Amino acid sequence: MNDEITASASLWNEDLKPTEASARTWLWYHFASLWIGMVMCIPAYLLASGLINEGMSPTEAIVTVFLGNAIVLVPMLLVGHAGACYGIPFPVLARAAFGVRGAAIPATARALVACGWYGIQTWVGGSTLHTLIQVATGYTEAPQPVPGLGIGWSQLACFLVFWILQLFIVSKGMEAIKKLETWTAPFKILVCVALVWWAAGAGGGFLSVLQQPSGFSEGGPRAGQFWLVFWPSLTAIVGFWATLSLNIPDFTRFARSQSHQIIGQTIGLPGPMGFLTLVSVVTTSATVVVFGKAIWDPVALAGHFTGVLVLIGLLVIAIDTASCNLAANLVGPAYDFSSLAPRLISYRTGGYITAAIGVCIMPWRLVASSDGYIFTWLVGYSALLGPLAGVIVADYWLVRRCELSVAELYRERGIYRYVGGWNPTAIFAVLAGVLPNLPGFLHAVAPASFGGVGGFWIELYTYAWFVGFALAAAVYYALTKISVGAARTRVRPA
Repeated sequence: MNDEITASASLWNEDLKPTEASARTWLWYHFASLWIGMVMCIPAYLLASGLINEGMSPTEAIVTVFLGNAIVLVPMLLVGHAGACYGIPFPVLARAAFGVRGAAIPATARALVACGWYGIQTWVGGSTLHTLIQVATGYTEAPQPVPGLGIGWSQLACFLVFWILQLFIVSKGMEAIKKLETWTAPFKILVCVALVWWAAGAGGGFLSVLQQPSGFSEGGPRAGQFWLVFWPSLTAIVGFWATLSLNIPDFTRFARSQSHQIIGQTIGLPGPMGFLTLVSVVTTSATVVVFGKAIWDPVALAGHFTGVLVLIGLLVIAIDTASCNLAANLVGPAYDFSSLAPRLISYRTGGYITAAIGVCIMPWRLVASSDGYIFTWLVGYSALLGPLAGVIVADYWLVRRCELSVAELYRERGIYRYVGGWNPTAIFAVLAGVLPNLPGFLHAVAPASFGGVGGFWIELYTYAWFVGFALAAAVYYALTKISVGAARTRVRPA
C-alpha cells in the first residue's frame, strides 16, 4: 500500500496516512475524558446561559440542551465509525464522497468554521486572564480602546498572551493534547460543582433556583413565544457540535476498537453537556436574584467576587479553555489545511494557520450578545455544515454500506477520482441543502437589507441544520442510485 500512496504524494503525508495499529491507543475513557474536556468550556456554558437570557426557565433550557446533544450524538457516532474502522482522518474520508480533489470543499468549510471557534475560545481564555489580573491586582482597564478593534489595550495583550501559550502546546503534537484533556477533566467538574454550590446558596436553595418562571409563560415578557425561541435554539445546539460531527474521525482513528469510541462518546457527550447546562442555568438564574440581572458570562460573573478561590477558579477556567480549544477547534482544521497541500503543510503548520486566522476574525464581535451568538453564529454555520454531514453519512452508510478502499483514497487516478477529482453529485447535493436556508441566513445577518424575505424562508431557517442535512442526504442518495442504475442499463446485454 505504501507504494500506491507514494505514487500519489499530492494526497499523502505522515499526518494523513492511516493510523497504524501501534498508535491506536485510545480507550473508552480517553474519549469520555476528551468530551468532558470539550463540553466543560465557556462557549458551551454561554450557550446554555444564553437560553436563560432569551427567556427560558432553567428546566426548559436543560431539556433543550440535552435533547440537542442527544440528536447530534447520532451523526457523531455514524461519521466516527469510519475513523475507528479504517484509521483515516476526516479530510481523507471526505474523498470517498466528494472526490480526491472535491474533498477540499468540506475540508475548507469545516476548517474556516473551526478557525472562528478557535478565535472565540482564545478570546474567552484571554478574557479569563484579564479578569484574573483584575481580581488579583485591582487593576482597572483604561477606557481608551484600540483603534478599529473595539477592545482595550490590556484585553488585546491578554488575548495575544493566551494565543501564544496555546501555540506552545500545538508544537508538542496530538499526544500532548490527549494528556491535557485526560488530566484536566476532573478539575473542570470540581469547578462546576463549586458554581452550583454558590448558586444554590445565593439563590435561596437549589430547588428555588430551578423553579424560576419562564419568560414565555402567561404574564411573562415573552408570553406565547416559546416555540419561536425553542426551534432555532435546538438547531443552534446541534450546530454547536456540527464541526465535531464532521471531523470526529480525526480522533476515532486512534481508537483501539469500534466499541471504545461508541461507549466513550455516548458517556462523554450528552451526560456531561446536560450537567454543564444544569450548572449554567442554575448559576445564571441565581445571578438574577443576587445582582438583579442575568449574567450569562461566567468570566464576567467571576469579576464580581474576590479571594483566593476566585483566583483558583479563573486559573482552572483558563486551563480548561486551552484544553478544549486545542482538542475541539485545532485538531480538525490542522488536518484539513494539511489535506489541501500535503507536501507543503504538515499537521503543525495547519495548526499555526488555524491560530493565525483565529486572530484575524476579531472573535470578540461574535460573542458580543447572546442573540448574535446563538441565532446568527451557531445557526448560520450549521446551515452549511449540515448538508456536508448529510452527504458524508449518506455516502458512507447508505451507498457504500461502510465499505471503503483505503488505498484508493490516496490515489490520484483511483476509483474516487470521479470527474477530474470532483464528484458533481456531492456538490449538487450540498447546494440543494444550502440554498433553501440562504434567504433566512441573509435576513438574520442583515435584516435591514433583506427585510423582504418571506416568513416561510425565515421559519425554515430556524431548522437550518436539520433541513440541510436531510435534503443533502436525500438528494445525494437518490442521484447516486439513479446514476448507478443508468450505468447498469447501458452495459446490459441485448
